[in-house]
Amino acid sequence: MTLDINRSDLTVGVVGTGAMGRGIAQVTAQGGMKAIMFDAAPGGAAKARAAIVETLKGLVAKGRLTDADLAKADANLGVADKLEDLKGCHVVVEAVFENLEVKQKLFGELEAVIAPDAILASNTSSIRIASIARALKHRDRVCGMHYFNPVPLMKLVEVIRAADTAQWVVDAMVALGKRQTRVPVVVGDTPGFLVNLGGTAIGTEGLRIYQEGRATPAQVDAVMRDTCGFRMGPFELMDLTGIDVNFPARKIIYEGFFHDRRMTPSPYHESLYAAGKLGRKTSGGWYAYDAKGAKVDPGADHLPSVEPAKSVVIMDTHNQKLVSLVNADGAKMLGADDGKSPILVAPIGKDCTTTAIELGLDPKRTVAVDLTGDTAKRLTIMTAPGADPVVRDSVAALLAKSGAKVTLIKDSPGFVAQRMVAMIANLGCEMAMIGIASAADVDTAMTLGLNYPRGPLALADWLGVKECHEILVQAQAITGDDRYRPSQWLRRRAQLGLSATTVE
Repeated sequence: MTLDINRSDLTVGVVGTGAMGRGIAQVTAQGGMKAIMFDAAPGGAAKARAAIVETLKGLVAKGRLTDADLAKADANLGVADKLEDLKGCHVVVEAVFENLEVKQKLFGELEAVIAPDAILASNTSSIRIASIARALKHRDRVCGMHYFNPVPLMKLVEVIRAADTAQWVVDAMVALGKRQTRVPVVVGDTPGFLVNLGGTAIGTEGLRIYQEGRATPAQVDAVMRDTCGFRMGPFELMDLTGIDVNFPARKIIYEGFFHDRRMTPSPYHESLYAAGKLGRKTSGGWYAYDAKGAKVDPGADHLPSVEPAKSVVIMDTHNQKLVSLVNADGAKMLGADDGKSPILVAPIGKDCTTTAIELGLDPKRTVAVDLTGDTAKRLTIMTAPGADPVVRDSVAALLAKSGAKVTLIKDSPGFVAQRMVAMIANLGCEMAMIGIASAADVDTAMTLGLNYPRGPLALADWLGVKECHEILVQAQAITGDDRYRPSQWLRRRAQLGLSATTVE
């Protein structure tokens, strides 16, 4: 069985005309296909149609569409008064609210209406497609078609293959996504699918760093923005999407993967959820917000009041980045420890305590510097417990001479950036290994769906595949926590000196 998605009379039904349903109908109509909308609320579909037309008129006024484009899209928008009016559709996409029983009932009703070779798709973001299709007679024609909000602006669509989904259905929906000018990726029917699953890493590791008392939310966010190129840090992102959305999603994914430690939620996240501090929508979450909705930023910069160090001992003299940094700041580099100057180290994966003990250094004068990413914007430093704060601050003042901002955190294996990037990359590698999606689609989905500067596997290459693996190995050894166990996909490529994107 096949479906010719390129046929001139292709008709797509959209059930549910909230923000997602309207967006799906809009990109369908603009893609040259007939979009027939149905909503259980009387007049809901007609209101949705009118709203879409107004949106398109606004695009014409801005010069983004022509009058001819508007006329064509307008002609493609239809309204169904009852579910039976969708019987001529070749594809029906469901976009009602997230309730399994509601979706199962709806799909049963649709199966009785549409043609035997028509496709049924769900826009669910969290419910297994197999669960929705379980009671149907023809489960092979059911799949997921997960768009992202706002649909006209977010190019990604996840085509979700359930256990019974036929290959012709997957092929047809990939073609439909392209005709809608989306970028489709084929994804397995797992908790969180691809983007929501992959997106757990940045939030859960940010929360872990905060839970351990290593850094504040503002510090974590600043490091991820300035050194790693993320548009938003994990705490800003949680506040934006809403803690009433992301905390339940974290629990669903954690439970769906049978309590895999790499996906463990945080009690601090739950505390905000329980308190009703849901982020921007309640003017308070991880951050406070003023009357205009602007974030009240407590700051992430360490501003020492001591003179910059005039001489330092560099243990990693082979580390050209660290040597260049000190040279540029004008400090004298000592070839041997004089017993009083700060000692600089740049560990990969280890904390300052472990580094000092292993190298036989004075922990009171040892300052660890993270050289991950863009060190021209921000540098992160940390010291072991009991370190001399004057020595530490003299190093901070020295590093600040370059114009970079300095963030001071508590002693942590992998600082902030190393831990965060390694965990994002590790989960991406795991998703590629277990076949949730191809390596290429994992990276495509995460960049388009979450606006990451690079996909997870590309982040491993950016950090260095061997370094990424080493960070995880050290974090697991130091903490004893299985959450840091490296994916076998990553381990093999680190051992072989290959890119993380290398396929098997």
